[in-house]
Amino acid sequence: MDTLPVMFKRILILTGAAIVGFAACLACVRIEGSWSFLPNRDLERSSSYVRDVMKTVNENYVDANASGYDALARLSLHGMVDSLDPHSQFLEAKDNEELEEDLSGEYGGIGVEVELHKGAYSVINPIAGSPGDRAGILLGDQIVSIDGNPVEHNVPMDKVVDKLRGKPHTHVRVGLVRPSDGRRLDLDLVREVIKIVSIRGARVIDGSTGYIQIQEFNDHTGEQFVDALNQLLKKGIDSLVIDLRNNPGGPLDAAVEVAEPFFKKDDLIVYYQGRKASDRENYLSETEGEPIRIPVAVLVNDLTASAAEIVAGALKDAGHAVVVGERSYGKGSVQTIFKLQNGEGLRLTTAHYFTPSGALINGRGITPQVEVVMTPDEDEKIEQQTSRPDITDASDFKDRFDFAPIEDRQLDAALDVLRAARSFNR
Repeated sequence: MDTLPVMFKRILILTGAAIVGFAACLACVRIEGSWSFLPNRDLERSSSYVRDVMKTVNENYVDANASGYDALARLSLHGMVDSLDPHSQFLEAKDNEELEEDLSGEYGGIGVEVELHKGAYSVINPIAGSPGDRAGILLGDQIVSIDGNPVEHNVPMDKVVDKLRGKPHTHVRVGLVRPSDGRRLDLDLVREVIKIVSIRGARVIDGSTGYIQIQEFNDHTGEQFVDALNQLLKKGIDSLVIDLRNNPGGPLDAAVEVAEPFFKKDDLIVYYQGRKASDRENYLSETEGEPIRIPVAVLVNDLTASAAEIVAGALKDAGHAVVVGERSYGKGSVQTIFKLQNGEGLRLTTAHYFTPSGALINGRGITPQVEVVMTPDEDEKIEQQTSRPDITDASDFKDRFDFAPIEDRQLDAALDVLRAARSFNR
């Protein structure tokens, strides 16, 4: 089968606002600049009341250091925005910077993924071509020091990752031990821009079925998905499993790019609707050429959310895939990112999105056509298994994770559906 044609990058224009990006895990749009409201009596009266309360707290609270006006203002903003819904948030500068990094799918670092295993931080994936990979870091190497400071097992994972990451072109010294021979490695690495790989375990299973797991969505997911799908098509697959279990979502545009190869040009993939009738935006397929027409099964569970639900809902609605697993999370709202002063930001729910047939996802989720409910223990173990496709030996897996690989009942059901579809097509 021919590989996919190149997809054109869409430019989205909203009335009164220019889109400059999308936010990870939230299917958001980002808007430059902050608001500029005309004065009104309600606003003046309410803001005056807030100022009076802040003044009273500032002058009378027992701890003067905790009641400065800047601190009170930020506490007020957090309370005002964070209480609206689970997804709206006032973003202080550090949080806003981290969100920018997440949605872009890039960060400054050395390009290694780590996990805590038996009291040591071990490398589980040196990203090909990264500074860590070029320096010879291997799977299983243990990180014992960063910039001369020992890395203890009780140090939180995010602290270790933060120390490894940094601005591109800066240096970081990493000490490692290679368990296979006990050798100590001390490397001086220069950080580079690393693209987050959101596609995991792309391979052929069950003879002729392609399998692609999408861990999350970011600005590079569409390109990575098409590349993985092209490689599988070259290998002659005649059906496909897209695994979206435990996927928290990401940019709305990335979801459209993943679904796009299965839709004809100008087919509706998803739309979102704001509070006004005019606040509707349609996302149409821009793929040139014929769409992919092979049997597809999409795996979802109760942690499949946001952009991942867009993909599952679009493919299900259009009859391009069978959804297998459990009802998805039901996170179907759009967050707009407003830039504020001092590097801060505001993430605010401004719309809900809908499947092509008009089904609301928010609070309802995507209902699978083939329901296979897993126990919490199964969910945890399957998530661990799918996160490490590099460990193919069952005994090695048990030695590392203290349990033997279990049957993936949801994947088995998906394969049964695809076998039946292939037989019918013949």
